[in-house]
Amino acid sequence: MNTGSILMLLPLLIIFSYLFDLLAKKTKFPSVILLMITGIIARTVANQYGFDNTFLLNSLIPVLGTIGLILIVMEGALELEIKKEKLGLIFSGFFAAFVILILNIILLKSFFVYALEIPNNPAILYAIPLSIISSAVVIPSASGLVNKDREFIVYESTFSDILGIVFFNYCLQQIESNELLISPEPLIQLSLQILGIVFLSLIITYLLAKLIQGIDHHIKFFLILAILILVYAIGKSFHFPSLLTIFIFGIFLGNGGNLLPRFMTKSINIEETKKSLHEFHVLTSESTFLVRTFFFLFFGFSITIDSFISPIPYFYAIAILVIMFGARHLYFSISKLNFKTSPLVFMSPRGLISILLFLQLEALNDVNLKTNIIDERVLLLVILLSMLIMLLGTLKKRDKIKDIPLEIEIPINEDLNTDYYNDEKND
Repeated sequence: MNTGSILMLLPLLIIFSYLFDLLAKKTKFPSVILLMITGIIARTVANQYGFDNTFLLNSLIPVLGTIGLILIVMEGALELEIKKEKLGLIFSGFFAAFVILILNIILLKSFFVYALEIPNNPAILYAIPLSIISSAVVIPSASGLVNKDREFIVYESTFSDILGIVFFNYCLQQIESNELLISPEPLIQLSLQILGIVFLSLIITYLLAKLIQGIDHHIKFFLILAILILVYAIGKSFHFPSLLTIFIFGIFLGNGGNLLPRFMTKSINIEETKKSLHEFHVLTSESTFLVRTFFFLFFGFSITIDSFISPIPYFYAIAILVIMFGARHLYFSISKLNFKTSPLVFMSPRGLISILLFLQLEALNDVNLKTNIIDERVLLLVILLSMLIMLLGTLKKRDKIKDIPLEIEIPINEDLNTDYYNDEKND
């Protein structure tokens, strides 16, 4: 493919992705489904013309996925408003994310071991990615819910991302070291790592806030993102939960630096930080859009239609979905003492993080930690079907409340309440 063809193709892909996003806002149909389908169709057309070399694209998928993960966590953290009156909602979101995640992992692991006869260790590792809610998909799709439920989804899905990745890295490290998953020493070590990351994140947040104020050059936010990606990569190489650094930085920056200790805020211009916040958030949002576009397109391109001829992956995917939504329904039924199906039950799609962790499993050198039963076909079907279930659930909810005069607000920081976000509300 020559330079001219590439220069025409790349802008067209971005334009299509933008149109998909507009369609998603109007119909609540997840745009990532359209991106993956576009990639699958492009792969089919490419195969007919003899283009079957996908090595470069397959190499780019994990890189794009990791950058996308960092940007998604950053974007989600920037939108989390931390106030005393919201502490109850934040705690309930964290508790729901933790309990549902653990419940999903236990049930899926049991299904893999006893029904599919997958060994215990790979069963655990493959259960975790399938248990993590995709905040990148669920947060935009939750705009049709009442304000309290939407805020709950923002907190729950963001915590699900963080906890899922921490659990996955912890379990992978313990299994590779042939150590028990649940024992005092590694759990204490993990707790100390998290406390260390929190302390280090405070220092990094303070230094980056000073850097934002001190740089006079018109290009500074990409420098901040580059430093954060570098911090994440260094922490990941030492098996630290470095994604917490991104999350904590986003929370402190998103709240204008007000959450930093008083001895740090004395030397930081809070008002100047708030002025810079909008620009940084816009940059993060647009960068997330770009990375997400090419990640899901390339992921779709890596899949061939021939892979879905066999009916077996469909049975596995449906069984996984029944377990996923069954566990979610059980939690909300017990926690709310109401066994009617809540709209929150449907808000449980899988997405980028599940794909990224699957790719990490596929890259392992130890064949004893892999399985061919739960493969990319099952993963893709779970992602697509979970998004469709979420869509049906939100449409059903909208039908019930469309005649009720209710003002729905998006739970973003007041510091970010600019014309850009007012346009989002109007949609």
